[in-house]
Amino acid sequence: MSDTHTAGTAHGGAQGPDPTQIIEVDTVALDVDAGRDNQAVITYLAQRLVAAGRATDVEGLVTPAMAREAQSATGLPGGIAIPHCRSEAAQRASLAFARLSPKVDFGAKDAPADIVFLIAAPASGGSEHMKLLSSLARALVRPDFVAQLRSAKDAETIVELVQGVVSPAPAAPTTPATAAVTPPPAAQAPAADRPTVVAITACPTGIAHTYMAADSLTYAAERADVDFVVETQGSSKTTPIDPAVIARAGAVIFATDVGVKGRERFAGKPVIESGTKRAINEPDVMITEAVAASKNPNAKKVGGSASAATDASSGSSELGWGTRTRQILLTGVSYMIPFVAAGGLLIALGFLLGGYEMALKPDGATDPIGATIALSNSLTNLPSGGFLQYLGGVFFEIGSLAFFFLVPALAGYIAFAIADRPGLAPGFTAGYIASVVGAGFIGGLVGGLIAGFVALWISRIPLPQWARGLMPVVIIPLLATLITGALMFMVLGRPLKWITTSLQDALSSMSGSSVIILGVILGLMMCFDLGGPVNKAAYAFAVQGLAIGGSADLRIMATVMCAGMVPPLAMALATTIRPKLFTEPERENGKAAWLLGASFISEGAIPFAAADPLRVIPSMMAGGAVTGALTMAFDVGLRAPHGGIFVFFAMTNVLGFLISLAAGTVVGAVLVVAAKQMRSKPVVATPATVAAQPVAA
Repeated sequence: MSDTHTAGTAHGGAQGPDPTQIIEVDTVALDVDAGRDNQAVITYLAQRLVAAGRATDVEGLVTPAMAREAQSATGLPGGIAIPHCRSEAAQRASLAFARLSPKVDFGAKDAPADIVFLIAAPASGGSEHMKLLSSLARALVRPDFVAQLRSAKDAETIVELVQGVVSPAPAAPTTPATAAVTPPPAAQAPAADRPTVVAITACPTGIAHTYMAADSLTYAAERADVDFVVETQGSSKTTPIDPAVIARAGAVIFATDVGVKGRERFAGKPVIESGTKRAINEPDVMITEAVAASKNPNAKKVGGSASAATDASSGSSELGWGTRTRQILLTGVSYMIPFVAAGGLLIALGFLLGGYEMALKPDGATDPIGATIALSNSLTNLPSGGFLQYLGGVFFEIGSLAFFFLVPALAGYIAFAIADRPGLAPGFTAGYIASVVGAGFIGGLVGGLIAGFVALWISRIPLPQWARGLMPVVIIPLLATLITGALMFMVLGRPLKWITTSLQDALSSMSGSSVIILGVILGLMMCFDLGGPVNKAAYAFAVQGLAIGGSADLRIMATVMCAGMVPPLAMALATTIRPKLFTEPERENGKAAWLLGASFISEGAIPFAAADPLRVIPSMMAGGAVTGALTMAFDVGLRAPHGGIFVFFAMTNVLGFLISLAAGTVVGAVLVVAAKQMRSKPVVATPATVAAQPVAA
């Protein structure tokens, strides 16, 4: 093969590369043995893109592409695979193509792949690039186009076929290369006897699966004679579905691997939910399920406002209970955190201005509202510390009131995640009761779950049509609040209080090695999933203890915050001391991670963990364990629930905190650097070495 980039030169000429030319002869390989696994094939194709001058770094393409494979396999039915990524290493939107012999498994259910496209998009690529790449993805759902790829005799034919799909000439006559470019069928005019279904498709990168799912569903709807409109929430411009179309739709399909934007637009519509892979693999089944749901008064609806479980035909579209439970609990925690941040930081500011005696209620008051009234009445009779102490007391009481909503908010929004708005009243009530009876965080968790499922159960009770309008605003809140409140007061309150009290007493009595072991456990939890449910569980446990304010609880808060700061700081340090082990985007993320880590935002390490979880996460957990143990050993205490280095004023033994943080950061950085050095790096191909590979049959 010549080293000249024939296709690129033909299109670009002396004017520079044509932005619509996303594939060229040098990035095509026919009937090649590229390796025995998906990483080997991706590395092989990345080498071709680098050799062709379309990318700068093989590893910069392989790492994000493999991270995408870890999220969801890119193998498709029919022996096709479309690994893809966004990367700073991609100079422009590019494709590398391989027809494999032997085939390689990319995770498809039916068979390994012999047709593989590596799609590489610039990290800052514009919408035009995304349109080109999504056009290819859409063509791959057409059997005739795939058949042409398999029968092509040379690389030039492949380039012609692909370019015909992504940038067809406006008035060109029909040829074999352009015959596969027929756009997806448009939604037909609505007919009175035809059902209407709408859909949302979305995937993490928004390049391929988003559009393939959309087109697979579109073709299936055409076959089923269903009016169908789909909104693709991908990298190309998103055109929202007309509200009038949503209003007349009988059901909605959410084929997404990420959250749905504007989900509230579909409130009350029967819904079929799945990932994008199911929409690509089983589009006809999903359309059938959606039509059946539109005729089923008990079908699951968006927001859960009416929702019995769907019938057996749609059961496979439901989210798994593991995923659903995680979403429910994280919903409660995410809505709780603003109360934690506002209340906790105001309490800490109160301590800064007025001293720690602010925790003592004036005039012996024990009720937060009574204490606040007592303080407001003291403006004409300032305490001995003067106005600053008075202001500190006001801050402390405002923070205490905000903090008091921590458990009710947790319980209320757990119930909301289960039963939507009808679950709010019983959920908040259950959380308030948990606080009053002393059941704390555990009581709020249990009460929220009970309130949500009771409200959901009541919503499924069949009622006459005239009474259904009263269900969400009167019947469900009334009955669910009564049942949940009675259970919390009469049955569960005392046992839950005993569990909470016993746990706090056990923590308070810890000393020596036992408290260090607790620090190790908390450090591991904070670094395990970087803002996920395990991390949030440790954080919520610490915050609940902070509300009690014992010395053991203050140590737990300090340990959780210090360990949570380790992952982003360790990755920032690693990218600084060994930048060549990281891609350009990772080095940029490393710069931002300094501030994120200093501010106690563990999520700053997520980009690194997503790209290389097996090396990053264990290293961060080791660093977090060291920090947790040292923080406990140094007896560091913290009265603020957030803020990182910006709340030193609310901390005891600042030096011990800094030593613990530095030790864990260094351990995490050293381990991740060592782990990355042990990996085998792919050899970057040169044009000469690529030319030596067999390219045509």
